Amino acid sequence: MDSDERFMWVALDLARQGRGKTNPNPMVGAVIVKEGEIAGTGFHLKAGEKHAEIIALEEAGERAQGATMYINLEPCSHYGRTPPCVDAIIAAGMRKVVVAVVDPNPLVSGQGVRKLKEAGIKVKVGVLEDKARRLNEVFFKYITTKTPFVIVKSAMTFDGKIATGGGKSRWITGEKSREFVHRLRSRSDAIMVGINTVLKDDPLLTVRLPGEENGRNPARVIVDSKGRLPLNTKVVSTVPQVRTILATTELAPPAKLADLSAAGLEILMLPLKDEQVDLAALMSELGKMEISMLMVEGGGTLNYSLLEENLIDKVYFFLAPLLFGGRNALTPFEGDGIPTVEDSWIIQDVELKQFENDLLLIGYPARREEIVHRDSGGIGGSIRSAAL
Repeated sequence: MDSDERFMWVALDLARQGRGKTNPNPMVGAVIVKEGEIAGTGFHLKAGEKHAEIIALEEAGERAQGATMYINLEPCSHYGRTPPCVDAIIAAGMRKVVVAVVDPNPLVSGQGVRKLKEAGIKVKVGVLEDKARRLNEVFFKYITTKTPFVIVKSAMTFDGKIATGGGKSRWITGEKSREFVHRLRSRSDAIMVGINTVLKDDPLLTVRLPGEENGRNPARVIVDSKGRLPLNTKVVSTVPQVRTILATTELAPPAKLADLSAAGLEILMLPLKDEQVDLAALMSELGKMEISMLMVEGGGTLNYSLLEENLIDKVYFFLAPLLFGGRNALTPFEGDGIPTVEDSWIIQDVELKQFENDLLLIGYPARREEIVHRDSGGIGGSIRSAAL
C-alpha cells in the first residue's frame, strides 16, 4: 500500500463517523499531510455544518501551506448551505489534493478538480475510488436520480419463512441482530411498511437502542392505497413525536383521510397502478422530501411489488437457525413470482456477517438480463465475510 492509499483510508474512516447524520449530504473525511505527518483532520458531521475540508484546514492552520489534502469526495465548488471548499483550499496554499472520486452532483462534477488545477494545485483522482463509491452509495443514487436509495430488510428462518403458518414472527432473530436493525433504522431517513404489516403487527417503527432513548427517529411511511389505517394504531398515536406519511390513492375514503390528517399524518395522494399505490411515483415524491435513504420493513407483498418495479437497491437478509415449514408460512417475497429460473433476480456483491447464531447476507439485486457490473464484478459477485 502506497502513502496515497494509506492516507485515503484515514479519510474514509473519518467519513464513516458521519454515517446516518449527513443525509442528504455525502459522508466526507479530509486529511492534511505535511512532510509525511498528519497536520489536520476533519469529517462532515451534519448537513448545514462545516465540511470536512474546512475543519481539517482549521486544525492544520499554517501547516496547510504546501501540504497535501486527502479527501474521499471531490471538494465542492458552489455555494450551498456553506461556502465552496475549493476556495478555502486554494487560499490555504495547498500543494496537492488527492481525491478518491469525482462528485456526481451536477453542481460540482469535475468543476472542483478543474478549479484546483487552474490555481496551480496538483490533483490526483481515483485513489480507492471503488471504496469511496460504495461508502457514499446512498448519496450517489439520490443526487443523480432525486429518488431514495431503497434497502429491504427481512428476517427469516433457514427455510426462508418470515412467520409461521399462523402468522407468528416474534422473535425469529436474536437480540444482537435486532440491535443492528435499530442501528440501520437510525441511519435511514424513513422506514416504509405496507398497511398489512401495520394491521397484523401494529409496529411502532422507531429507533430503540441502549443509551439512546432520545435518539433520532426516521420518518415513517405507510403504504395504504385504500385508507385502511386504523386511528388506534401505534403509528397514529405517536405522530406528534415521529413524522408519519400516509401514501394513499383516490380509493381511500375522504372522511377517513380527513381524520388521519387531523391526527397529524401527512397525506400523500398518489396515482394508481394495478389498483395499488404507484411505487415509482411514491419514490419520486419521497425524493422531493429529501428522503435519500429509505428502509423497507414490509411483508412479502410490498417487497415483491418493489422488486418487480426494480426499485430495490440493496437487501439485508437475516437468517436464523430455525425451521418453520408449512406451505402457508409467509416468505419475504410473494406476489406472482417468475415463470423460469432464467427470469430470476441475481444478488450481486454478497457480504456475510454474523450476529451470535444469526447470519446476515447483504447484497444488491438486479435482473439477470440487466446485470451491471457494480464495483466488484459479475453475476453473484463473491461472498465477503465482514468483521463487526
